[in-house]
Amino acid sequence: MTEKVQKVIPDEYIPEVRSRVVTIDNKDYLLQNDAMFTFYERSMGEFSPFFLAIKDEKKILGCKCPKCGIVRVPPMVTHCPDCNFTPTELVEVEQVGKMNTTPPITYFATSMFLDKAPFGRGRVILNGADTALSVMLYTTTGILVPGLIKKGTEVKVIFGDERIGQITDIYCVPASELTPEQLAKKGLQESELNWEAPKEPEFPEASDEDMAVYKQSLKEMQALAAEMSRSKRARKAIEGWKRDIAVKTKGGEFAMYIDDGDFKIEEKKLKSPDFVMACEDPRTLLDGLMYNGAITDSVIMKRLWISKNLEFNTIFKLDRLARFLAREKKEQAVK
Repeated sequence: MTEKVQKVIPDEYIPEVRSRVVTIDNKDYLLQNDAMFTFYERSMGEFSPFFLAIKDEKKILGCKCPKCGIVRVPPMVTHCPDCNFTPTELVEVEQVGKMNTTPPITYFATSMFLDKAPFGRGRVILNGADTALSVMLYTTTGILVPGLIKKGTEVKVIFGDERIGQITDIYCVPASELTPEQLAKKGLQESELNWEAPKEPEFPEASDEDMAVYKQSLKEMQALAAEMSRSKRARKAIEGWKRDIAVKTKGGEFAMYIDDGDFKIEEKKLKSPDFVMACEDPRTLLDGLMYNGAITDSVIMKRLWISKNLEFNTIFKLDRLARFLAREKKEQAVK
């Protein structure tokens, strides 16, 4: 099997050879894409044992002062500043601990972390350590939302399946989402977690009014989807993107199909969707597609649930789809 090669700068971030014209003070200026990259190797220096332990042994190391007993993680000093610079020694700490802070959540990341968002970023004090380690945070229950992880939440370190010796080789998930066996295991890897079957929200039994709202909302969303597929501008928001999405509401279930610019909604149950969206009131999603509020906000505010964290990128594309169509309609109205 051919080994997968990961580039320092992925191909999608390298600009195409192209040019465009901008007009400033009634004068045309030609702009051309160009690039300047500087590649180099950098040493991890005295942090090397810490990163090598993550990469090769699936361990978390700290440095312990033999005099005062303080264990610092990561091992940022070779001599204790509190004990007349006594040499410290490397020790292993546990892989379970408690959050020292409530982590902020990044939903709209820079290009460097776009494939990792949404994620939390906080500090955890692992059992056996006296200082806090800065880590990224995820959940296996769908998308990471405010309140799921906060100060005092017990979390466990998870190791990436492919590790190269970087801090992003590890992250944490809430301990409450793991089995006792997973919690006790050292070096638990991400492939050992159940990412594919998060618990879906449960809705109360639908009333006649709920069914009527569902039918009307579905009809309006299908009309919007048809408009979006006819709009050259809107189609650009989902170019090169393909997803089959199951949408579950209190009044019924339907399917969304994104296929390289085409957008279609059908009243159908999908057996093997790419991911699931769930909202009690379908008007939550309808408002987003009508550009009467962002779908991303509905996710963040817990009005809309999605089954896979990294599919937030698809939600963002749906918001762009709605925005592009709204702008096109506004421009046509002005004309």
